[in-house]
Amino acid sequence: MKRDQAQKIASSMVEKMSIEERANQLVYKAKAVSGLNIKEYNWWNEALHGVARAGTATVFPQAIGMAASFNSELLGEVARVIAHEGRAKHNAANENNDRGRYKGITFWSPNVNIFRDPRWGRGQETYGEDPFLATHMGASFVNGLKGEGEYLKGAACVKHFAAHSGPEGIRHGFDSVVDDHDLFDTYLPAFERIIKDTEVEAVMGAYNSVNGEPCCASKRLLCDILRKEWGFKGHVVSDCGAITDIHRHHRLTADAIQSSALSINNGCDLNCGEAYNSLMAAYERGLVSEEVITESAVRLLTTRVLLGEFDENNPYHSIPYSVIDSPEHREVNYKMACESLVLLKNEENFLPLEKSKIKSIAVIGPNAQSKAALEGNYCGVASEYITVVDGIRQALPQARLFFAQGSHLYRDCSQDSGEKNDRLSEAIAAARQADVTVLCVGLDASIEGEEGDSNNAYASGDKIDLLLPPAQRILVEKVCNIAKNVIIVILSGSCIDVNPQGQNAKAVIQAWYPGAVGGRAVADMIFGGFSPSGKLPVTFYHGTDKLPPFEDYSMKGRTYKYIESEPLYPFGFGLTYSSFEFSDMKVEKLSDSVAVGVNITNTGNTDAAQTVQIYAVFNEEYKTPNYSLCGLCKVDLLAGEAKMVSVNIPLYWLMPVNPAGQRVLPKNTVRLFVGSHQPDIRSSELCKDKCLYSDITL
Repeated sequence: MKRDQAQKIASSMVEKMSIEERANQLVYKAKAVSGLNIKEYNWWNEALHGVARAGTATVFPQAIGMAASFNSELLGEVARVIAHEGRAKHNAANENNDRGRYKGITFWSPNVNIFRDPRWGRGQETYGEDPFLATHMGASFVNGLKGEGEYLKGAACVKHFAAHSGPEGIRHGFDSVVDDHDLFDTYLPAFERIIKDTEVEAVMGAYNSVNGEPCCASKRLLCDILRKEWGFKGHVVSDCGAITDIHRHHRLTADAIQSSALSINNGCDLNCGEAYNSLMAAYERGLVSEEVITESAVRLLTTRVLLGEFDENNPYHSIPYSVIDSPEHREVNYKMACESLVLLKNEENFLPLEKSKIKSIAVIGPNAQSKAALEGNYCGVASEYITVVDGIRQALPQARLFFAQGSHLYRDCSQDSGEKNDRLSEAIAAARQADVTVLCVGLDASIEGEEGDSNNAYASGDKIDLLLPPAQRILVEKVCNIAKNVIIVILSGSCIDVNPQGQNAKAVIQAWYPGAVGGRAVADMIFGGFSPSGKLPVTFYHGTDKLPPFEDYSMKGRTYKYIESEPLYPFGFGLTYSSFEFSDMKVEKLSDSVAVGVNITNTGNTDAAQTVQIYAVFNEEYKTPNYSLCGLCKVDLLAGEAKMVSVNIPLYWLMPVNPAGQRVLPKNTVRLFVGSHQPDIRSSELCKDKCLYSDITL
């Protein structure tokens, strides 16, 4: 159904409502309207990496792990599964007259904020630090949720608009001070392109202010940029409690009446929270007009019409409960888990291991048997979990497996603390018995995550450094010093530096929070069931010493585009079990894009996937100091196979941003690099190959 058609239907319904009934539609717990067949509806549902917080569902890898796949087509398939399960759960809830939270089909996902600082606990919810990658992956997720029928299968919401990425502890009153270059070069592109390219249904305003205006009441963000410049037609929803924050924490208004008036007058249609319960009081005082309330009510009812809520013959109403976490969906989950894994180190091609040569194996660490380390935050409950221990046991049924927890996930067991690690000696004994040791360390959402959900009161869900917790550092150092063949598997949602203690490890795998079947994927990768193909969607730093203060929203010194020092591991980096060659690069200027062609050959003996990455370098005065990702394509190649691939790059991504925040055609040539990684020295050294390049005038 077209939006203008749905809007006409919604307008006719709203015309029949009283002003109070219209206002009641603007809170997330929308009330029923008798006589119009409008049932109560709770707008709040989550679908970050599976239908979340509503019981059983397929639990996919956390968003940052899915971003590491660099496979937008596969992410679209994941989103289609999520929408299908969301509809099935919605149908089952309706049959039981349950219209509570997490039962709707308006999903407040994806999170397309930029993971600008590795300390941010919620960075795991994003698609990484690069605007192009966030757009590339986010658009596929939005389109996958929408489905392909007459109606929307699910309605997506891009969040959190805008310039939102910590610190968590002060987010409710924090002012993100951002100049126009950084705003339009880094923080806004994913929102702009997804809105224009997918017609996403909703945008969620953030808790923070941007340059003095609270995001959920920002005239510049919501009226000038979102509606006027970008032509957004959907609805805007506040983050939960964000409108109350305007008077309680930003101190911009006196009370909920003034906050709700300011927000709705500046374009926030729907309130997650209680502030819009004061809308009628604001209306009676003359602070809000009937026209403004009506406009927001029409926008919201338009979404419900587009979802086919009022059509009894909508085929989505018949999706059965049996599809939830089905074997077919678990296979999609497994494929995404495999593609999310990033091989950071593989000394002398230690991996993959031959199963027949392994007689005994030790699996050690607080995340080896942890369900929480598979999940991340904003998740459902899977009907089956395969931890790393489970996966290795299934892969090696004939071998002797020694399991030891090794340490607590977080405990200060340093000498100064006087605390002793009571699990360390068992881990050492297990490692000494084994031919190979798999050391599973990292974090979970109880340490890094959203303020209020995590247990680290010292940082409100953020990290204070980029190291393992103290007890795990000791574990890694001891095991790597006594065991001969150690594979470190890091389960985390962000950059963790294990090198200080784990430099003797033969291999290092970044597994993120790999989802319910993540342990199976990790084991299969270790034993050569597939070649790893994941790439880092974020820069891995040596530490925080050279990072700007967390509260500084300037991009100087942050992310691969602005970094001024050598990274631990670069953005876009990830090893495979094979080798690749690029040749015959061709660049052609089209009317509104540039086509880049290149021949890629798998020169190794292993079937493998590789990601073709294209970076631009601008020769402008206001250029990004380093490289800018502008195109990518993932290719599966048999051993010895070659393919000619073509990637179309919209001119948008080849236009640098000037100090006024405007994208302009470059006056000089643009140099385009093509390869399996960034064209920087560190990436070339790690991958042992170089990128091709070509100059073009636009």
